Amino acid sequence: MIPKKVDTVNRKGKTEPTPEASVLDLIHTVMHGVRSLQYHGVEDPALAGLTPMEGKVLGFFARHPGATQRDLAQHSGRDKAQLARLIKSLRERGLLLAEEDGSDRRQVCLRLSDAGQAVRDTLQQRERLLEQQALAGLNSAQRRALIEALQRVQTNLGEPVFPTPPRQAKG
Repeated sequence: MIPKKVDTVNRKGKTEPTPEASVLDLIHTVMHGVRSLQYHGVEDPALAGLTPMEGKVLGFFARHPGATQRDLAQHSGRDKAQLARLIKSLRERGLLLAEEDGSDRRQVCLRLSDAGQAVRDTLQQRERLLEQQALAGLNSAQRRALIEALQRVQTNLGEPVFPTPPRQAKG
């Protein structure tokens, strides 16, 4: 009999965290699993091939209709070129619509199309089901404690850990 292989990258087949696993490793593993499951077994052609980052972009424009690519870049901290490619792909697939800004024609305001809203609704439904699965067995106090702890981690990471290196003078 061949023993079951353990996927050491994605940690498939491994259910117990190892004692040497760090909190950040565990957070990464959990998020990798969530992203994998959220897009797993998707039969809807509108969702097929959609990446987690594209899902995040759709979510941003669902919450901020009429926002610009610049707004998205400021919110996400992502590279403008990467975001431009994502937005172009979503527009080509008919999930995002673009309109000129009435006050500044150089700016393009983006919003979800009807198809984009349908995709977003499906992603949100899948996210709610995953959250229920992930939190099964936790009572309301444990859920609140988890949320508070993760919010504290997020706040802590908002503060610089490493000093910013001084800029070199050109010359």
